[in-house]
Amino acid sequence: MLRIGLTGGIGAGKSTVSATFSECGGIVVDGDVISREVVEPGTEGLAKLVDAFGSHILLPDGALDRPALAAIAFSDEEKRQTLNGIVHPLVAHRRSELIAAAAEDAVIVEDIPLLVESQMAPMFPLVVIVHADPEERVKRLVEYRGFTEADARARIAAQATDEQRRLVADVWLDNHGTPGELVERARELWYQRIVPFAHNLATGTPVPGSTEVVAADPSWPDQARRILARLNTTCGHRAVRIDHIGSTAVPGMDAKDVIDIQVTVASLELADELAADLLRAGYPRVGSITTDVPKPGTDPASPGANTALWRKRFHASGDPGRPTNVHIRVDGWPNQRFALLFVDWLTANPGVRADYLAVKHAAARNPDVGGYASAKEPWFLDAYRRAWAWADMTGWRP
Repeated sequence: MLRIGLTGGIGAGKSTVSATFSECGGIVVDGDVISREVVEPGTEGLAKLVDAFGSHILLPDGALDRPALAAIAFSDEEKRQTLNGIVHPLVAHRRSELIAAAAEDAVIVEDIPLLVESQMAPMFPLVVIVHADPEERVKRLVEYRGFTEADARARIAAQATDEQRRLVADVWLDNHGTPGELVERARELWYQRIVPFAHNLATGTPVPGSTEVVAADPSWPDQARRILARLNTTCGHRAVRIDHIGSTAVPGMDAKDVIDIQVTVASLELADELAADLLRAGYPRVGSITTDVPKPGTDPASPGANTALWRKRFHASGDPGRPTNVHIRVDGWPNQRFALLFVDWLTANPGVRADYLAVKHAAARNPDVGGYASAKEPWFLDAYRRAWAWADMTGWRP
């Protein structure tokens, strides 16, 4: 099962994307629909709203007067928090019921208006944001949904900013054209990325790696932060720490367009316990990779190349739009310590970065990832010693 978080500001076009995904075969769990369902007459939700805001939020037939409630709740931050505190838990419970009833191979599209505001983004393997400029959204709300301009602007101002949405967006769908153009963008996303992603999770298949070294992408740190948040949510207390490692973690360094993450755990047994949860989060296990290449050196934690202390577990992303390697290593073992040291050593030493980049470009002539990694190993044998010499000289510790 692949769960997708879908959101966007009011009037951005999220409903169009949601309907398109449904037509393509997705099971849409619509937060707006559920939020209306949980406050229908006779429900616990409606009774709590009346207790909090008064009976004047009701229509003569006893149903909720939604514009009256909105006029109260969205004019004051404390009242808005009260509203959210009543409705959100009820919506979450109903959403869980609907998801539990879906088939195991389903693609669940969770249409959540306040996904960003409620900090739910890390719960999803993929977050899709639908965006339109605020002025265009105001125009749509006034022309097509009967809002006054003041109400439209108040609703927009009460939601997350574009900057906050960009921080959690794996996919940013711009709705700057016609509805038909947005539908085509959504369909392309579904068939080019979402369907392959779902297939990879169902079959436990990671995205194939690439050996191409590309120019440093300034968005790599933000992409890594989203992955770190997702993995922190997935691993919870079982992870000692989770870090962005590898070349994409070195500012300004050219690299393969693959984000490397290290999850530090207390034991390999704990690493094995994480496998099912990591698959649900979008990261199938690669069972053929169980160790790093041992390196003799000067790490005080492991003098000599003790092969047992270089074991690990390895997962890779099933998302074709964001290749990711997840290395799970044991706290204090030499491979875990060196992964952290290597980033800091490269960052602090421009000459070493240039040297390593030349090695990477030469290794990239290999047609496969295995050959690429093997071609770099002779350089790494010496680099391991040099990096720890630098650590001793500077007092570096993980």
